[in-house]
Amino acid sequence: MWKENVIDLNASRFFEMSARVVLSLLIVAILMAILAGIGCTFYDLRLVFQQSFHSAFKTIMVDMLTVLAIVEVLRTALAYFTEGRVKVTYIIDTVIVTVLTEVMAFWYKEMEWQEVAMIILLVLSLACIRIIAVRFSPRRLREEL
Repeated sequence: MWKENVIDLNASRFFEMSARVVLSLLIVAILMAILAGIGCTFYDLRLVFQQSFHSAFKTIMVDMLTVLAIVEVLRTALAYFTEGRVKVTYIIDTVIVTVLTEVMAFWYKEMEWQEVAMIILLVLSLACIRIIAVRFSPRRLREEL
């Protein structure tokens, strides 16, 4: 019985250390992606002088929103690194930013009303889930007790 507990404890420590190493590598990759995204955004500033303002600013705006989505992924990874769990609100924020990035990319394209309705429904449902996740978070429930 005692040996089984020691083996379980060692396996648990190994898993935790392995997860931390992999997560550290992931965080470095995310930071490099953010730097690349920022570089790409600055590089796309040249489009202001080469294309119409509308087209150039749309490209730059999509670049910036994409970097913000990656920042949300970094926030999720850091939350897992510090707290040992993933916060649902961070994931929902990431999805909302990503969906809004896609909406901005298709802002001036012709879209069917069904597609627009689906996007609106998706954003509203994500907002509702986020409100529920904040309202019924484990931390908040512990504070109320």
